[in-house]
Amino acid sequence: MSVLSPGKIGRNDSCPCGSGKKYKHCCLIAQSASEESPWKRQLEASDRLTDEMLRFSKRNFPDELHDAWEDFNQTAFPAPYAKDVDEGQIFIPYFLFEWDSHRPVRRRGNQPRIGLVARSFLQKAERRLSELERLILDQATTQPVSFYEVILSEPGERLVLRDILIGGETEVVERSASQTLRAGDICYVQIWRLPEVRTLGRLAPIPIPPGNKVEIIRLRAKLRKRIAKQNRELTQRDLVRYAEEIRGLYLDIRDSLLTPPRLCNTDGDPLVFHTMTFRIGSAQAGFDALAPLAWGRSKEELLDSAEVDEDGTVRSAEIEWIKKGNRKFETWDNTILGRLKISGRALVAEVNSAARAERLRAEIDERLGILVVHQRTVRQTPEEMLKDREQERVTGSSEGCEPTLDPELRAMVETQIQEQLERWIHQRIPALGGRTPLEAVTDPDGREMVEALLLDWQRRTRTPKGPGTFHPDIDALRRLLKVAPPSHDTTY
Repeated sequence: MSVLSPGKIGRNDSCPCGSGKKYKHCCLIAQSASEESPWKRQLEASDRLTDEMLRFSKRNFPDELHDAWEDFNQTAFPAPYAKDVDEGQIFIPYFLFEWDSHRPVRRRGNQPRIGLVARSFLQKAERRLSELERLILDQATTQPVSFYEVILSEPGERLVLRDILIGGETEVVERSASQTLRAGDICYVQIWRLPEVRTLGRLAPIPIPPGNKVEIIRLRAKLRKRIAKQNRELTQRDLVRYAEEIRGLYLDIRDSLLTPPRLCNTDGDPLVFHTMTFRIGSAQAGFDALAPLAWGRSKEELLDSAEVDEDGTVRSAEIEWIKKGNRKFETWDNTILGRLKISGRALVAEVNSAARAERLRAEIDERLGILVVHQRTVRQTPEEMLKDREQERVTGSSEGCEPTLDPELRAMVETQIQEQLERWIHQRIPALGGRTPLEAVTDPDGREMVEALLLDWQRRTRTPKGPGTFHPDIDALRRLLKVAPPSHDTTY
């Protein structure tokens, strides 16, 4: 059987195995990993060294792992290491190469200092280490762990990374992480610069979204300010000196990414949907007493959508509980706090937080007095509501599918959403230090922050398009802000 010579196959050609994939995304990966390449020699030497040092640490430092875990997490009460084994790929190298129980928290110099385990290991094993193992040990104990932005990812082959703190791009050979990381991701990583290859020495397990770049830029500005008197730029030695602060930011980002999001309304109250049911004296009495809760709307406007008898008496009506303005979004004219539905002698009030429920019930009690009796309140978290809706979908208890908007109406709604989106550039954003995006882009750091927020926003809204979905035009914001789109491919 004739076999195609790999040397005659282009990286972008179809793989001869018949998988339908490009050669570089298929058999070339396996071939490269199996060849006696610098990357493979480094990987084997690194695995041997790590395994030997782990065995050494278990014999000589059996009780220190917990202390190192506390120091790594910068807290006396971290989550148990046994429950966080994925973090081992960034923690174990710290324990083996960097951790020292006698080292002060703040380093006085910027010279790398080898950790307790590595120092003890070298005293006993240095003579029998190969030259490559010594080089790896040197890189593991001297190179800083920093934040890098992925500029290019070729799955199964390589990554091009940009150091966010000190600048500069590095291409590394990486078979595994390159299959999950994509352009725009941020990683907390140590790069080993060996004679024949550059590769990842340690890598945190969680890819960091582009939006968190804002926090890293703020740290960069803080470190630059510290060395400003020396009239120089940040260097790798500075990153070694400030390793604890850099890792502290990584831990903050890690914890925020692992913590379930806290859904809140525009008042900052946790979302808990309340449905309160009351018995009232009459629909007319309820309408007259509660209509003033709709700020900016007259009784006549509310009556236009109400059902009335021939004599004009209200039979049923809906009233929105509205207040003037919004403390979170300065451009909003008003805020809808809840809804009230009156039908005969029944009143149903709906709000989305416990605080609003308490306020609205007080308003209803005060305005209707003896003409109202509270019957019950049903509370539901967003998770419970989603679970109920999913159950309805599975059991088929909900009727049909969501209605499709008329094309003209849909276009009008999308236009309104886009206009509201574009007002964002005039809003004061806490992540930008209270500046508007228009103000922030006037300086280099602020422009980089805005670019990161836009990329993060674009990623979050780039879901498969289907009936009822709308993808906002983030590039329109870039044009308004005169910000160029990302130079690298950020598609999924």
